[in-house]
Amino acid sequence: MTRNGNAIQLLTYAFAAMDHGSLRQAARALRVQESSVSRNVVKLEQLLDMQLFERDVRGVRLTKTGRAWIENVRAHYDGLLDAFAEGVRDNKDAKTLRIGLCWVTGGEFLKRLIERFGKLYPDVRLTIEDVPSGQYLSAIRRRRFDLMFTHHIGTSKFCSSEVFWQERLFVLLPSCHSLVERPVLRWSDLADMPLLVPVGVEGPPSDLCLLERIAADGGPAILTCRANQATVIFQVGLGQGVTLAAASYARTVASDSALWKPLRGKNSVSSIRGVWLESNPKRAVLRFVGLAKNMAEGSPRR
Repeated sequence: MTRNGNAIQLLTYAFAAMDHGSLRQAARALRVQESSVSRNVVKLEQLLDMQLFERDVRGVRLTKTGRAWIENVRAHYDGLLDAFAEGVRDNKDAKTLRIGLCWVTGGEFLKRLIERFGKLYPDVRLTIEDVPSGQYLSAIRRRRFDLMFTHHIGTSKFCSSEVFWQERLFVLLPSCHSLVERPVLRWSDLADMPLLVPVGVEGPPSDLCLLERIAADGGPAILTCRANQATVIFQVGLGQGVTLAAASYARTVASDSALWKPLRGKNSVSSIRGVWLESNPKRAVLRFVGLAKNMAEGSPRR
């Protein structure tokens, strides 16, 4: 507040008078009395010690000094209005929970979590989108997403994270492969086979360092591909190698020319983490995380 009134309110009346060229028309647009517009314009002129408008029976028009001052202030005023409008949008957005999936297809745990959350908090709207692996931490920090689910997480002191569920890894073999008759495979069964890892615009789906350690320990040979998962599955069908995916993906994506087989043994289970900001002011975030923790505590680890 200024000693002569609210500065934003004074500017609002002055800009309305300028835009309409009439105190009466400005009052009609603002749905106030004409005397209110006149009084606030005078207050602004007194505050600035400057005459902004010339007045006559035809209306009002800016003085030379008034026009120069208004042109200088207008951009700042419009910026303030945009900032207030953004705040209103953010407030309305408090009832929306934005969830990002980074190479996570969902799975039964996430499905049950979302269904249970929806029953407990029906007024909160959930949105779900894919996020490239190289962008998920910055997306959380910038609050483009409220929560993220991913198989791995880089180093970040800004974000909180916790493992909520685990999924069995499956390997996709060409349907003519000699191992397709086996019900379960181990890394050693894949020794020296080309393991196709998609590294397209979305980034790698899993921890490449871990896969390289597995390869060095007698596992498959890592072959990164500038392709998405669908293209890699097509390459597997052509007999160019094998690829990996979590159980939820393998159970929903079939191929006529390839078969999914579960892996067993060390490093055959993928842990899915939830990532979020503790400083996120939305209550829905902490409620969702709390529910996920409670469900995770009651779920057996594979």
